[in-house]
Amino acid sequence: MLISGARVLITGAARGLGRSFVLDLASAGARVGACDLDRDGLTDLAGEAKAMGLTVWTHVADVSHESSVEQLLDAFVAAHGGVDALVNNAGLNRDGLLVKKRGEEVGRLSLADWKLVIDVDLTGVFLCAREAACYMIKQPSGGVIVSVSSLARHGNTGQTNYSAAKAGVVAMTTVWAKELARYNVRAVAIAPGLIATEMAASMPEETRRRMIDAIPRDRLGEPDEVSHALRFVLENDYVNGRVIDLDGGLRL
Repeated sequence: MLISGARVLITGAARGLGRSFVLDLASAGARVGACDLDRDGLTDLAGEAKAMGLTVWTHVADVSHESSVEQLLDAFVAAHGGVDALVNNAGLNRDGLLVKKRGEEVGRLSLADWKLVIDVDLTGVFLCAREAACYMIKQPSGGVIVSVSSLARHGNTGQTNYSAAKAGVVAMTTVWAKELARYNVRAVAIAPGLIATEMAASMPEETRRRMIDAIPRDRLGEPDEVSHALRFVLENDYVNGRVIDLDGGLRL
């Protein structure tokens, strides 16, 4: 796929990796759509893009709600005439141990925190991919669905919900690569490790340093390094059904 001129929709685009993806691909000539729940963040993103001489289409959407996703894809396709690539980046985390003993009391990971992460990080990926695929299979050019997984898919302490969701993203990607190949639609996952985003910056310094010490490269990854991997996935039409790991050699 040629990035220049490609119609690319990116979820979770108001900040972090999503914001980096939007500006990087728009700079490369893609026609980029950015969606998020954060209306103010999208407005700020569009302003930053304009200052760079770029135009970014924005839309407020909740990827965990079916009707919202349907409206998102309908609006993007109406504005751009189709969708060549979907980047499933929207996600959140609500960390906590499955159970934790405090004296005689036992704390539990709440069902609400389980459901919130699964609804956004797993169901949201499913809904967006399904709706995008409905349009892609009608196009002779097909398309590509790129979903952001995580190193945590291998199982990370304190992240039962997040690890399950990110492992599920990889499983769905494998299935979609098999099912959609006949329509010239690819499915690929990108699995970052610890990346220098707002989330990493909000960690206590001691925690962040301890995590960095465990990375063989001895530093956090940079958002533009993840964007570079995304460009590779979009441009290389033989990459399909696989996970691109970006973890600096870290193993959980």
